[in-house]
Amino acid sequence: MSQKKSLLLCTCDKSQTFNSEVLQAVAGAEQVVAVDQLCGKDMKTAAEHLGARNDVLIACGQQAALFERLAEDVHAEIQHVAPLSTIDIRDRAGWSSANANPKRLEAKQAALVAAAQLPGPSAPAKTIQSNGVCCIVGPTEQAVRMAGLVQDELGVTCVVNDAGPIQLPSAAYDVAKGQLTSAYGALGNFKLEFAGLQTLHPAGRGELGYSPAQATARSECDVFIDLRGGAPAFPSHEKRNGYFWADPAKTGELERIALTAREMVGEFEKTVYFRLEESLCAHSRANKPGCTRCLDVCPTEAIFSAGDHIQIDSDICAGCGSCAAVCPTSAVTMNETPYEALVKVMDVMAKTYREHTHESPRLVFHTLNAGAEAITYLARYDDGLADDLIPLGLEHVDRIGHAEIMAAFGAGYAEVLILADNELDKRALAAEVELAQAMLKGTHNSPSRVRVIDAIELSAPGDNAGRVSEPVLLVGGRRDITRVTATAMADKVDEPIPLPKGAPYGAVEIDSDKCTLCLACVSLCPTGALGDHPDRPEVQFTENACVQCGICESTCPETAITLKPQLDLSKAALSARALHAEEPFECIQCGKPFGVASTINRIVAKLENQHWMYTKSDNVQLIKMCDDCRVKAQFHGDSAPMAGAARPKVRTSDDYRDN
Repeated sequence: MSQKKSLLLCTCDKSQTFNSEVLQAVAGAEQVVAVDQLCGKDMKTAAEHLGARNDVLIACGQQAALFERLAEDVHAEIQHVAPLSTIDIRDRAGWSSANANPKRLEAKQAALVAAAQLPGPSAPAKTIQSNGVCCIVGPTEQAVRMAGLVQDELGVTCVVNDAGPIQLPSAAYDVAKGQLTSAYGALGNFKLEFAGLQTLHPAGRGELGYSPAQATARSECDVFIDLRGGAPAFPSHEKRNGYFWADPAKTGELERIALTAREMVGEFEKTVYFRLEESLCAHSRANKPGCTRCLDVCPTEAIFSAGDHIQIDSDICAGCGSCAAVCPTSAVTMNETPYEALVKVMDVMAKTYREHTHESPRLVFHTLNAGAEAITYLARYDDGLADDLIPLGLEHVDRIGHAEIMAAFGAGYAEVLILADNELDKRALAAEVELAQAMLKGTHNSPSRVRVIDAIELSAPGDNAGRVSEPVLLVGGRRDITRVTATAMADKVDEPIPLPKGAPYGAVEIDSDKCTLCLACVSLCPTGALGDHPDRPEVQFTENACVQCGICESTCPETAITLKPQLDLSKAALSARALHAEEPFECIQCGKPFGVASTINRIVAKLENQHWMYTKSDNVQLIKMCDDCRVKAQFHGDSAPMAGAARPKVRTSDDYRDN
């Protein structure tokens, strides 16, 4: 039995309106209370409900921290507090332009509240231990100054990289000299490598000096502070826990870094953002290269090759989700934002909106930091979001791939917009947006229905042209939903839809003049898209299963295979079809079919009277025999090279009686 719920609504000093009955219904609340200043003069109303028995849902995300503190005060007073959750319906739906359609705004509010009732996925966490061992790399003056700022909390070693004055030895930190050549790891487990490392020699009287230089030296630390002033040691360095890079263009960088770095001691919980199913990975087979999509897009270089599959360093992974967005086999999925959960949220919001307006909404993906701030600013100081634009916030918009976009269209959205925080986000999204646009174009829809936007476009009205009239049933995985949605959006598609190079959908083409039907491609295909025939030499292909990993292409010894990115929406793509087939060769002894006729004939033509073993000999006939007959001929023929001596006559008791 579900817990009863109370819904608290606030007009925010009469600056927004809502339909209490509609919101109560979608929230499944037993009671609904509407006030004007829940964070001000009506705060006692919130306190009363927090002290009651019902779960409390407050429709004000802006003052969430205030209500959490209020819940703590209530608990301290009466030793009980009701479970509390908050949701923002003001900035995302309540505040809009004066020309906004009130019915649409109510529908947006209902859609947001309905989505908030869905259970959120949980992500596992791991414990990271940091003992506070800190390495500071950079010029002498800055490194020593930074050491003085953090030495009380961290165990510091300064590795200076210039010819600055040698500092007097200090008991609070160590000093060495060298050049950083490589770095790997994250908080609690950094591995650094230096060239020409010289440790300070503090003993003796007089001038200080360094020990002789080591060609290479390695060191480990928990916290890494980089003051070199050049390029950061890691890509997307801001996502690397425990790494601090000082921007030489900014003032006060040392103090800013020290303030945070001093806290990097103790045990920390690190979310394990991803789930990896190695058996599904199409990265490689038998040392033949295949799919590298996740390796190509990972901004932090947390992914690396581990033979037939990839591995992901959970310490380095920042949870952006780029890998899951491009993985064609779903070998990599996200724990915090699994595809199924995203699809469910999009579906519920679209369905709720359509029920109240009988129109198709638009969807905008945005980040929970800069994107949400842009929406808040737009709502307070400008016209706010367009009245038909429903926002969906994520930690990273890199998480959005073509499958998420197509699922949104399948849910019934008219347009799918992605609000990028910066140029880096735009570059990360470009390939997947291009793929989705190619699918739209191929289904006779406008490619502009999906696009990456800036904040200024959030208020702009949408284009009603080409909207999906009815949503589809969003059941299955990424590829299933993409195919079903594209089929539903297409009026009539007679030919496969051409897709950009690198797309995870497509055909395999075989040059019949080159293919020898060795079936090496079949044996290594990781998805089973390529298969053979049980009774004759034949390569079969199921296009719907092909992820264009390229293993077959790199495996083929005759370079007879090429990949053709496309999306075939016909039923033929779901069934196996022959790509190349030949008649088998029939054994000249028993008539059993074996091998490939053209291959056997080609071998005979190359060897007969061309090689000493097959000149003036019946050995060439062995090539034309099946395995069983060939063995028999080699052992029992008159001139068999492996024949033994004649078997002795079997003697019986009669032979001894005669003697």
